[in-house]
Amino acid sequence: MCGITATLPCPIRCYSNGFGEKRLGFAGTVAKDAQRSQFLKISRPFLQEEFPKLSMRAAFKGRGIQMALADERLLQRRAVVKPADILAYDLVQGADVTWSYILGRSVPEPPTAVLLHGILGSRKNWGTFARRLAKEYPKWQVRQFLLVDLRCHGDSASIKKQGPHTVAAAALDVLKLLGQLRLTPRVVVGHSFGGKVALSMVEQAAKPLARPVRVWVLDATPGKVRAGGDGEDHPAELIAFLSKLPDEVYSKRDIVDALVQEGFSKDVAQWVVTNLRQSGPPGLPSSRFSWAFDLKGISEMYKSYEETNMWKLVEDVPRGVHVNFLKAERSLHRWALEDLQRIHAAEEQAVEEGGGVEMHVLEDAGHWVHADNPDGLFKILSFSFQGF
Repeated sequence: MCGITATLPCPIRCYSNGFGEKRLGFAGTVAKDAQRSQFLKISRPFLQEEFPKLSMRAAFKGRGIQMALADERLLQRRAVVKPADILAYDLVQGADVTWSYILGRSVPEPPTAVLLHGILGSRKNWGTFARRLAKEYPKWQVRQFLLVDLRCHGDSASIKKQGPHTVAAAALDVLKLLGQLRLTPRVVVGHSFGGKVALSMVEQAAKPLARPVRVWVLDATPGKVRAGGDGEDHPAELIAFLSKLPDEVYSKRDIVDALVQEGFSKDVAQWVVTNLRQSGPPGLPSSRFSWAFDLKGISEMYKSYEETNMWKLVEDVPRGVHVNFLKAERSLHRWALEDLQRIHAAEEQAVEEGGGVEMHVLEDAGHWVHADNPDGLFKILSFSFQGF
């Protein structure tokens, strides 16, 4: 990583890019490439439910009926919760990783990183980036990447969740999923809304942590949300506009045109329609598309994102946790001088208390860091996956 001096009031690490833009795609099957990097998608883990068998006999005494159970322990009947009942997820694994939660503890869990998307996103946003990490550096200490659809988003929208839909609730979902998978992550990366979810995971996790954890918050501050300057996209306005659209549409292009006409950028409009899923017969001119997300729930989540304040955690980082903030160079409106000064002060405090806080800048990138400059982001994040 090469460092340059930033013209900011506090020390900030900057990284140049020199690389072009890449679009994000996603595959949904098990595949191996020439490097034997392996992409494993677990959409519905194979786990059989076991139902207790009750043997009862009735004995009449006076007016009462006594029911005797063959085994009283069977009264404590519990449903088996499968990981895919909590959140939709994918695992991207390196070539030498053979772990599966189905194998139990017979195979040690590989060091794992969790990648979290932002509002109105999905796990597909991280697919290309995660596969690149697993392919290009298969011998890194972290060799497995867990991608999730947060509640109300993507395939998790069909998994009914009780409200309120908040940052804390989304974080607890991910912690429950990790518990069911029997995984303890070494790295947690969250973009925008996902960044606050990552911080909330640390706040809610049992202390002390089993092992050191690195947390990356990509282009989000711990507190006040500054969602856009003049002429830029505002998520709250985008959510409000989408709520006026029908549940089913006949053309993605019509939606893109409507969003652009409303004043949203074409890049954001094209990204939004990736949330449309074909609902009619494929290949027919009358094919219909429906939204993959729960927009009402997402609206609640974004409001929670605006209201959630994680400064207390950042300014008192638990021992063994290292929090990294990454600011996109062109995302000026999201960061105030106050934010940078408080993070710098937290850096000094964390060193004294055995934790860690650090600030980075990704050059030549707007808010969509993993699409605008994936190579620069790859360089900055790489040291977190190499060792501890």
